[in-house]
Amino acid sequence: MTASARALLLPFPEPTTAECYQALVAKDASYEGRFIAAVKTTGIFCRPTCSARKPKPENVEFFATTKEALLHGYRPCKVCRPLIARDATPDFIRQLLQELMHQPATKITDYQLRQKGLEPVTVRRWFLRQHGITFHSFQRLNRLNLAFQKLQQGESVTAAAFDSGYESLSGFQESFKTVFGVAPTRSRAQQVINLTRLETPLGTMLACATETGLCLLEFTDRRGLETELKDLARRLNATIVQSDNPLFTLLRTQLAEYFAGHRREFSIPLVTPGTAFQQLVWQELRRIPYAATRSYGQQAAALGRPAAVRAVASANGMNRVAILIPCHRVLGADGQLTGYAGGLWRKKALLELESGTSPEVGPIA
Repeated sequence: MTASARALLLPFPEPTTAECYQALVAKDASYEGRFIAAVKTTGIFCRPTCSARKPKPENVEFFATTKEALLHGYRPCKVCRPLIARDATPDFIRQLLQELMHQPATKITDYQLRQKGLEPVTVRRWFLRQHGITFHSFQRLNRLNLAFQKLQQGESVTAAAFDSGYESLSGFQESFKTVFGVAPTRSRAQQVINLTRLETPLGTMLACATETGLCLLEFTDRRGLETELKDLARRLNATIVQSDNPLFTLLRTQLAEYFAGHRREFSIPLVTPGTAFQQLVWQELRRIPYAATRSYGQQAAALGRPAAVRAVASANGMNRVAILIPCHRVLGADGQLTGYAGGLWRKKALLELESGTSPEVGPIA
């Protein structure tokens, strides 16, 4: 896994209490996703931009996530609906991303951002929160990804470097090796796994995809996620790089429909390297109907291996594609929640969503 991919696993620095309160009073949208404000006198929690009357400083406490607020006994606000993920891509960010998409070799400086009427600090904060890296780092990765594609298409190292906006061949080679782990001349033997970060009503997730399918979808606080990413890169002989993939748009759309209660099946192609037995287990997981559950024993029996309960449970735990391969629908023999890498509270929430008994949730950012 590259340094850029590893950066996405690092939490954005938490703001101080004073900073949170100031952002709450100002309804600062750039703090969306960075804290939740819980009001002691009313017992409700809000997002930073809530339009309700602001409490006194001594009557509010701040949490990093809605989960923490719920666990402390607070209820979601009916005005700002903090359980609904806001659209985390404002228009000015969309315009920047469109510009980079059409001209990936371009370099947008702080001066040029100000010329566009944008504050560089605001842009930097958004990219740090959503992608774990600054806007300028995002641009560098975008140029390197463009160069990688050109090399895969047979261009020379020199042509790929200068066509991607690099002015120094030595600087390009050093940056390329830092990100991809190999020299540009050896990159044709590798493929790229695109990686992105997305926000859901149940927390931040990482998604990885190749040209042929989605290969990972995990919550960022999953234990052992970095090891899982390294294993995936090894199995696919690929380098994981933060970059776009057409499947990510489809993924966001279908996840939004799922969390809104409008989608029961996913049509996104998957790439799931694993043993033959693991493949059988994951295929059987996808056969469990929406809103239904099975025990590990029932899963083993469905595979024709009733004595392989432990092996089935282990293969379930090795599933890299949460939600789309619905391992959350498998329960213990006594019907209790057990064995979910994303946390039992999320397993409960997913089952409640599918049964129609969950709180209102909404779009994916």
